[in-house]
Amino acid sequence: MVALCSYETTKLVRIHSVRLGSLKWTLNATVLLFICLVMLWNRKYQQFDQVVSSVTAKVKGVAHMQLPGEGGVIWDEADYSGFLQDKNSFFVVTNIIMTKSQKQGRCPEPPSSGRRCQHHSDCERGAWDQRSHGIQTGSCVKFDALARTCEVVGWCPVEAKNKPPRPALLASAEKFTVLIKNNIRFPAFNFIRRNILPEMTESYLRKCRRANDSLCPIFMLGDVVNRAGENFSTMAVEGGVIGIQIKWDCDLDHLTRRCLPAYSFRRLDQKESNKTLSPGFNFRFAKYRTVDGVEERTLYKAFGIRFDIMVFGQAGKFSFIQLIIYIGSTLSYYALTTILLDWLIGTSCYVAEEGQNYSERKVESIPDKKECILCVSYVDEDDIRLVKMSRKKRLQDAKSIGVQARREDIGHMTATLCLLTEPRSFPATFSQPCSSPPPSWCKCGGCSASPIPQEELCCRRGSEGPCVASSALFHKLSLQRTLLEALILYREPFTPTPPDGAALRRCAYRQYVAWRLGEPPADCRPAIPRCCVTRIREAFPSPGGRYGAFALAKHAAT
Repeated sequence: MVALCSYETTKLVRIHSVRLGSLKWTLNATVLLFICLVMLWNRKYQQFDQVVSSVTAKVKGVAHMQLPGEGGVIWDEADYSGFLQDKNSFFVVTNIIMTKSQKQGRCPEPPSSGRRCQHHSDCERGAWDQRSHGIQTGSCVKFDALARTCEVVGWCPVEAKNKPPRPALLASAEKFTVLIKNNIRFPAFNFIRRNILPEMTESYLRKCRRANDSLCPIFMLGDVVNRAGENFSTMAVEGGVIGIQIKWDCDLDHLTRRCLPAYSFRRLDQKESNKTLSPGFNFRFAKYRTVDGVEERTLYKAFGIRFDIMVFGQAGKFSFIQLIIYIGSTLSYYALTTILLDWLIGTSCYVAEEGQNYSERKVESIPDKKECILCVSYVDEDDIRLVKMSRKKRLQDAKSIGVQARREDIGHMTATLCLLTEPRSFPATFSQPCSSPPPSWCKCGGCSASPIPQEELCCRRGSEGPCVASSALFHKLSLQRTLLEALILYREPFTPTPPDGAALRRCAYRQYVAWRLGEPPADCRPAIPRCCVTRIREAFPSPGGRYGAFALAKHAAT
């Protein structure tokens, strides 16, 4: 029931800093500017629809060419472009190989495509392969004075040439023109348009050319090939495939309405003949006639350029839903400001003391109950060491997991100085009490042995020297009874006087911690050297001679 009636929220820390505040708003303004630029550039506030299109093409031009054995011949669009009229593409013949007066009968295969032979047994009756011009009769006949080949039944004489003429016979097709009619529709917006714009009149179409008008739908074939990065005369020999790309990028908003085609060109096939087994583009067709009751034909192997027209694009129109979605998806970019500022606060790029203060206020660490981190101060070092407590290894030999600068406990030390009366003068140092030889881990000579490893800690870490418990300041702060009683009353005004030994010992421990450790790091517990604990217990002994062991309390011993 308690969980149902409770509410949890995020804790915020407000840092009053001109530098951080200025940096925060600068970064926020930069992120906002970036988001707005991306929104305007990519039109993220719009709903988009893909284009649906249809294309037709009409080629115009007349060419005069010299055919071997025929002389001059005139070809118009019905001759060079009446074939392979496919959807979204058109074809223009640029070169041909012609084989005249073919009749069905028997004839030898050319050596380049047929099987050479010496005897009839070398020819297989009824055999055929993809390079044959007919079906073998099983006879080996003479082709010319040097070669004999297998005889076939087919259209004779067979096609002998396989290399196209150079230069191309219809190289003049470079000056042919093509009218491309492209109708598009965006179903989501019920928007229809074509590349022949409403303002384009019949007289305009007669005169416009792509070279001086980027919207003109009439193209010269040579210009198309050149814009694709090719040479028309070279390409016309073996043919090829050219792609004409029409891109529609439409903005249908009233204030920024724009919907015009953009044309681009590229070659789609492999142009290097030595890199492909079948270069260019070609096909065969025949023209038939009857002479004296016998059917004859003229075979044409046509080389040419196929033009594939590819239409793609999109249209966008303002959508409040898309705008809200975009704003919601970009709000996460503002988290970059928080991440960067937190990183600056936690690194050396910022003042160390201020950064540590901010970090401690922002993050509340909860240590593992099974793990205790102790902070230790040595008289021969300036910093505080963080050590994991081990129940088997002595504290003096434990390896530190971190080092931090000591932070003064200003409030406690100020109260101590205010309550400190002028006592009788103390010597600079006090002699160590007589005791048994110090244990091996002791560096100051004032520590006593302990059966508990957690209490085996000396006031010095590396070098041997005087014990901190022998200093006059230790006696003033931790052993002066009048000061300790005043401090106890300062903290707890209704404490019975005189306080007992346990209260005095606890106050003496607090005095040592405030003096040597200052304000211990968060989630760390101070550890007091064995020599100091011994002197405090000797000054304020327990009546029964019994003391608490090393405790996981705010102060390390009782």
